[in-house]
Amino acid sequence: MEALLLDEQETIFNHYVATHPHGDLLQTTNWGKVKASSGWQYYPLAIQEKGTLQGTALVLIKKLPYLPYTVAYSPRGPLYSSEEALRALWNAGSQLARTHGALVWKMDPPLLRTDRLWPELANKQNLRHQDTGLDFLGVQPRFVMTLDLYPSLDTLLKNMKSKTRYNIRYAERKEVRVFIAKEKKQLSVFYTLLQETARRDGFMIRPLSYYETMWDLLVEHKLAQVFLSYKDGTPLAGAILFRLGKRAWYVYGASSNEQRNLQAAHLIQWDMIKWAKSQGCQVYDFRGVSGDLSPEHPLYGLYRFKEGFGAQIQEYVGEYDLPISRGGYLLWQRALATHQWLRHKKKEA
Repeated sequence: MEALLLDEQETIFNHYVATHPHGDLLQTTNWGKVKASSGWQYYPLAIQEKGTLQGTALVLIKKLPYLPYTVAYSPRGPLYSSEEALRALWNAGSQLARTHGALVWKMDPPLLRTDRLWPELANKQNLRHQDTGLDFLGVQPRFVMTLDLYPSLDTLLKNMKSKTRYNIRYAERKEVRVFIAKEKKQLSVFYTLLQETARRDGFMIRPLSYYETMWDLLVEHKLAQVFLSYKDGTPLAGAILFRLGKRAWYVYGASSNEQRNLQAAHLIQWDMIKWAKSQGCQVYDFRGVSGDLSPEHPLYGLYRFKEGFGAQIQEYVGEYDLPISRGGYLLWQRALATHQWLRHKKKEA
């Protein structure tokens, strides 16, 4: 097997990702270019045998603040077609990371927790499983909600919780309308809603320029859509939906503080589900929820909202670290602990 970087053959790399059973948009070079706008470098690493790709890993590399080192990360990767290809990817990726001064190569493949092969091979390769808890301490969510899009639209609607179905129909009766954004300037509507949501729920957001880059590299390449809902010309909710191969992901959502009783957030989800199905998608991924499903948990409402559409919870294998050097990995762990402490203090402030 041969390891190579497909810098000049990105179409071939992305085709493998799009057609792989576990392919994720975050493993495409389009996403690598999005991340390049915020200081990352991306490397489309591939394993080839007799001219056919057997595995890929989009490796993102970024310099660590205050340290002369970097960190490597493969979001929702790597992808592989055989055990041999995975081992070859790990070996080639380690060398790539070492060449660029990385202390660790992080990865979080979208494999279910019941997958037996990955943990066994990861243990043999001396990867370290990271316990990120039941909430959102990991880079990507470990617990996700997915909806099977195979049934008819009538059946999908019937399978929803009665309250969710009522809210969708109520929004329709109140003449809330959902539109797909056709022009980049409409991103400003979504971003205003996102700012309002961030202030209400107390989280940080990226600058508008980041979403404009997403438009250029994802929306313009039919890998994402921006949805907006209105009532009499007033924007009430917005969302960004990713799509690759047979899967769609609800990635970003925002809503106004005004007229929340009109249930625009429910209607926009239903329109995105219908759109995803019309594009041939077989799975609608609502993305993350907490793994703690007790009603007392602060994030239980998020689970209830997504479950209302008939989505089922799934748990992935989680995050794994491949240390590039023993001493360097200890340094990385200390740096990460410091970063998390500073982030916590910033959030408190």
